Parts: sequence; C-alpha cells; structure tokens
Amino acid sequence: MGDISKDINSTFINNKVKALINIIYTANWINSHQNEFFKPFGISPQQFNILRILRGAGEPIKVQTIKERMIERAPNATRLMDKLCAKELINRLPCPGDRRVVHIEITDKGLQLLDAIDKDFKDDLLENLTDDEAKQLSNLLDKIR
Repeated sequence: MGDISKDINSTFINNKVKALINIIYTANWINSHQNEFFKPFGISPQQFNILRILRGAGEPIKVQTIKERMIERAPNATRLMDKLCAKELINRLPCPGDRRVVHIEITDKGLQLLDAIDKDFKDDLLENLTDDEAKQLSNLLDKIR
C-alpha cells in the first residue's frame, strides 16, 4: 500500500495538510492513468465525459447543460465538442426557435465507441478498497465539498 510521505519524500505539519496533498497527488495519479486508458480510443477523459453525458441524457441537449454536468468544468468545452464533431461522435443541431442555441446529440458512432470503452473499463484503480471502503471514501469526499 502507498504512503504519500514516502512517495513524495515529505513530512506534513498535520494530518489535514497531509490529506489535502494526498487528494491532489491521487487525483493526478488517476488522471495520468485515465489519459493512458483513453489514448487507444482516440479521445480524452473530458471527451469521454461529454459522450457519457449525452448518452445519459437520451436526447439532444444544450451546450450549456453539458458544461454544467461535466465532472471537470473545462473552459474549453466548445473545443472538445469541435473535436468530437470532427470525429463524427456527436452532431450539432441548431435550435429552430433560437439561432443562438445549439443542441448536441451523440451519434451511433459515438454510442458504439462508448460500448467498446465500457467493455474495457475497469475499476482496478480502486482494487485495494472494499465496497464499504469505497462508499466511505465517496462519502468523505462529498463531505469535503
């Protein structure tokens, strides 16, 4: 099992500082693993998040709604959607009642990509946790926010 003190060769003034540094360190570790996982699929974790939001919505939704639901509120969400559109994973649909509003829908190709990712996606980054520990961790992270 890891130990943040040994991993970064540091000591901490108290357990709250240690926990905060550990959260940041672990988040970066997870991001690194996610980037490697999604690379063969030709998308980023943020693009995966957009595709999942669209699949979950079950209907075309506004760009603003997508931005609000994103895990990582990326200021470059429009650029991420441009790339997904170029890969034909999503479509932009103009709103007939308001030309300023654009709706986004996931394409069949996007749904097929998510199916392929779902087959390979594993929770092995949390393999050292029991289900109860995972629940406790989630509750503690919720409590922080």
